[in-house]
Amino acid sequence: MSKTFRSGYVSLIGRPNVGKSTLLNSLLGQKISIITDKPQTTRNRIVGIRTQSDAQIIFIDTPGIHQPAHKLGEVMLETAEKALQDVDLVVFVTDPYQTMEQNAHVIARLQSIHIAVILVISKIDVIRKGALLALIARYKELFPFQEIIPVSAINEDGLDDLIDAIQKCLPVGPQYYPDDIVSDQIERFMVSEIIREKIMEKTSDEIPYSIAVEIMKWDDRQDGIISIQGYIYVEREGQKGIIIGKNGRMLRLIGMKARLDIERLLGTKIFLELWVKVKKNWRNNKMTLHDLGYS
Repeated sequence: MSKTFRSGYVSLIGRPNVGKSTLLNSLLGQKISIITDKPQTTRNRIVGIRTQSDAQIIFIDTPGIHQPAHKLGEVMLETAEKALQDVDLVVFVTDPYQTMEQNAHVIARLQSIHIAVILVISKIDVIRKGALLALIARYKELFPFQEIIPVSAINEDGLDDLIDAIQKCLPVGPQYYPDDIVSDQIERFMVSEIIREKIMEKTSDEIPYSIAVEIMKWDDRQDGIISIQGYIYVEREGQKGIIIGKNGRMLRLIGMKARLDIERLLGTKIFLELWVKVKKNWRNNKMTLHDLGYS
């Protein structure tokens, strides 16, 4: 291995819905983090690994930094805060829709860390060049960013520039993961996230934030099919009825869309069975949050 091989941990931080997960998926060339048009989709710490001939970048995608309204929100915020510790670089992601006032809390937090910070302005396909240049100038006055890089993850604009800038900031180091590993997430977690993504896409108002998914059964059958049973938890009986839908139509639609993505993830046919159960006020129950992996 070359003596100039670089490696390190890079935290992706920012407010909810600025495109961190979309950016991560684009940088990795495949989907490991779920994406919806709703804020606060990411709840856990997601690790994505990009390996090149001369570098390995270990990205940490975090929940959006927000004002928590329940214990789940507090856990999410704590997860985001921890991602600023023991990393080699921070990539702060924002977009043209975020005001300086909305980002003030994040920038204030960056003032207390002592590592390089790259600012990524995402979704540049929605802003004119003149307005973008003015936005960059304003951010330069707020914080001594290592670099400010405009990107469009959807159009793959600016991604090479971002990778080059990240790589320059990483120390010389070993390759931590094999070449073919793109995430350290276990398959059960990724399957539960796919199911949650489909629910978030098909529901509205408070329901997307009131659900959790737990994989209760995983059976690798002799015929090569994987049989998976998952529980969808909601907080109230009325929410259960909405997710099941009239004559079970909504639940079947969620299951069908999830199954297609899960089969692509696992590379095999699956049998997916979903049940909806009520766990009252689960987002404020520390024991339940721990059992569901939010800790």
